[in-house]
Amino acid sequence: MKTVRMVQATPTMKAMPEGIALQKHCVRKVPKSSSYFAEALGVHARPRAALTILFLAIAMGLCAEELPRKAKTPRETYPGADVIYDSVTTPDGKRLRTILTKPRDAKGKVPVIFVAGWLSCDSVEAPAGTKDESGLVFRGLTQLSEFALFRMDKQGVGDSEGVCAETDFESEFAGYRAAFRALKNYDFLDTKRIYLLGISNGGGFAPLVPESDSEQAQVRGYISVGGWVKTWFEHMLEIERRRFALMGKSPDEVNDRLKGVATLYYEWLIKGRAVDDILKEQPQLADLWPEGEDHAHLYGRPLGFYQQLQQLNLAAAWSRVKVPTYVLRGAFDWIMSREDSELITGYVNKNGDLASFYEIPNTGHTFQHYLSLADAFKGKSAPFDPKVIALLADWLRNKAITHED
Repeated sequence: MKTVRMVQATPTMKAMPEGIALQKHCVRKVPKSSSYFAEALGVHARPRAALTILFLAIAMGLCAEELPRKAKTPRETYPGADVIYDSVTTPDGKRLRTILTKPRDAKGKVPVIFVAGWLSCDSVEAPAGTKDESGLVFRGLTQLSEFALFRMDKQGVGDSEGVCAETDFESEFAGYRAAFRALKNYDFLDTKRIYLLGISNGGGFAPLVPESDSEQAQVRGYISVGGWVKTWFEHMLEIERRRFALMGKSPDEVNDRLKGVATLYYEWLIKGRAVDDILKEQPQLADLWPEGEDHAHLYGRPLGFYQQLQQLNLAAAWSRVKVPTYVLRGAFDWIMSREDSELITGYVNKNGDLASFYEIPNTGHTFQHYLSLADAFKGKSAPFDPKVIALLADWLRNKAITHED
């Protein structure tokens, strides 16, 4: 049985000593006077009794409001960092798990790395012993002495409420914005120095997360890993061309298939039609649909998710970025094109010498280590290469944090 340490959390809670994985923000703000609080409950008591009532009320609040633990793995712990398990609430009332790590010996406020995650329904949690490459990167970043790290699990993932497979992009994105705004609740974070780490889908929409001018001014740098910037329709044509080629189709077969794909995805993404209706009308296109008989999802997400991605103008978003930007792409990434990364770099650099692009050798879409493009397509990974952690850490330390406005 786990021993639980009960503490009263406040909206600007300091990290606890000894690296305890702590739940916070489960208690509503309590009046400073315990006697007053007891009276508010309809109880008239002596000060000691009032204190007892106050403690019990806090404990009840913790039990009633805490986001339940669903993951079977132990919570994250680190020898040199404190871990806070918290949650944010989306506009439609769903509670989403957040995980904040802070270097234990940091003096004063620390800058924070905010993660805008991928498209799939995979957790950002990184328990000890994880084999997931992104999780290993997070564990590496957590142990940087200069930065805090903030992550959020989207709807239906990890401990978060909701159903990921039925959550559209706009709902997921609202969660990221709620999480970004929650950074101000932690008094040990320097919210004037936020660094957005966007991975895969998040590597495209990252500059949209801070909404207002004041929020955008809080961001001091961006890292885009395997991101995108063209329209989603263009992306789908490009990934399907690569997919067919890696499946072993001949060049003429690839071209013939792309003609059908262009028709299918135009009807779906541009005209907004249901895939099921398109395939009933044009059954010759059915073999081109990646999900077989499932005409309601793609890559585990609902089809409306991608119609909403199609509405984004990420070129405009990246063109407004005026802070240091690091654009990374794996050389064996068959998901996103190299041109997307180059375009992001070019758009930002129109605002000054701010962005740099690096293609990581022997690396896939999101930090995986592969020995060939064919292995990347098959998902046959080699042992994790920690050099990707060093790439991120070196840029954060030597480029982003030293940049002068």
